[in-house]
Amino acid sequence: MNKPQRSQHAEDLERCERRCLELKREFQHLECFCKGTALRRTVKRGKAYCACHDDPAKRHGPYFEWTYKAKGKTVEAKLTPETMPVYRAASKEHQKLTLLPDRMERLSQTVLRHQAKLAQSTLPQPIVKPGISSCPAFSAPPEAIRSCLTHSVYAR
Repeated sequence: MNKPQRSQHAEDLERCERRCLELKREFQHLECFCKGTALRRTVKRGKAYCACHDDPAKRHGPYFEWTYKAKGKTVEAKLTPETMPVYRAASKEHQKLTLLPDRMERLSQTVLRHQAKLAQSTLPQPIVKPGISSCPAFSAPPEAIRSCLTHSVYAR
């Protein structure tokens, strides 16, 4: 009965370890990155007689900007239409960079759970006899009892 569980835990563990290697490769393949947002804007001016007030299609622009935070302040940098794709791609790379550690941590927790289940399923099962000896404390050798107590919730 333990063999199918053990092999399932081993398969899950191998799958998680493969995914971990994939995430490490994603770290290695990151391109240049920058924090912030690259935007294309059109604006409505303050003059009430301007056509941009009546028709959104006639707004001024487009203007290209890169906005980011530095020392708690918002900074805006003007971009050209040619540099806009470069900053947009760098911003997407930064998003990947910030998401990867969280994904790796969740995956690491899953790997640890599978390793613990695999280790637990490989432990020898105690022989249980009917009667008073069905209590593990009566059937186990003294060193097993000490080990059990030091790793139990009562030891904390």
